Amino acid sequence: MRKKPLGRTGLQVSELCLGSMTWGTQNSLQEGHAQIDRALERGVNFIDTAEMYPTTPISAGTTGRTEEIIGEWFAGTGRRGDVILATKHSGAGFKNARDGAPISAKTIPEAIEGSLRRLKTDCIDLYQFHWPNRGSYMFRKNWAYDPSGQNREETLAHMQESLEALQREVDRGTIRHFGLSNESAWGTAQWLRLSEAGHGPRAASIQNEYSLMCRLYDTDLAELGVNEDVGLLAFSPLAAGFLTGKYQGGAVPDGSRMAINGDLGGRKTRRAFEAVDAYLAIAHKHGLDPAQMALAWCLTRPFMCSAIFGATTPEQLDLALGAGFITLSDEVLDEIATVHKEHPMPY
Repeated sequence: MRKKPLGRTGLQVSELCLGSMTWGTQNSLQEGHAQIDRALERGVNFIDTAEMYPTTPISAGTTGRTEEIIGEWFAGTGRRGDVILATKHSGAGFKNARDGAPISAKTIPEAIEGSLRRLKTDCIDLYQFHWPNRGSYMFRKNWAYDPSGQNREETLAHMQESLEALQREVDRGTIRHFGLSNESAWGTAQWLRLSEAGHGPRAASIQNEYSLMCRLYDTDLAELGVNEDVGLLAFSPLAAGFLTGKYQGGAVPDGSRMAINGDLGGRKTRRAFEAVDAYLAIAHKHGLDPAQMALAWCLTRPFMCSAIFGATTPEQLDLALGAGFITLSDEVLDEIATVHKEHPMPY
């Protein structure tokens, strides 16, 4: 599987990243471990998790369990060195961690120590902030986004304080690199500016939602990412399963995310089903599996570092892994571009 540079870190990560947010609810420990084994066998070297996982569904009783499952794999196999490991510090409002406290110099070392303990490792390769303290336009909040209530001085002071705390962790050896998640172009530019002024580690990546159905990244963030070497780690590249086609015609498979989270986080709209029909038609016309087409398309984007996929069955896992070995024709790419213009922002 092809590798891509992770920002300016010097690390090379597989262009498909194994997501883990179902491990501990939809998937057992044994199933999670089998997924890691299979993904590494197929050339993946990158695993993404978070202290708040699993999320299908979220509950206080399972928070942190996904990290524990990964830690038990490390302990049982001794293969920590085969994995580039990414995890995340939960942000303000997540009551199952630190009673919902925002990210700060105080919470950073505490959160890192908790993740290290659960992951049974002494260092995290990529430590990400799950969402900004000031809020985010991700998760369908873009439709009514209003940044006018933000306090610029407070935001910049928080960024500087956090970078300095992260640098102390780098110096201590608990983390290697820093990444963002659910960030904007302005926010990312400020993190970079403050880092370059000497306040702490440079952001290597941004983990934002990106797929054929969610393309907010395509303009300002794309330009920033390419020019500043901050790669996109795309989450939900299959649009929470929409792009597999499994929800078309009113279907709601047992155990699926739609069965657990009825509107798929605001993605379930009439226009979404119409857009999926159009993408399915392209896949069928060209003899492609729709999930593989959607993932392979993500890998063509000039700003893409790695696309994070999840699976709940071995069959889904092998299908997704196969996308890393598919080249889409110019005809397919042109037809995808046409459908995007006809079905922009379907949710």
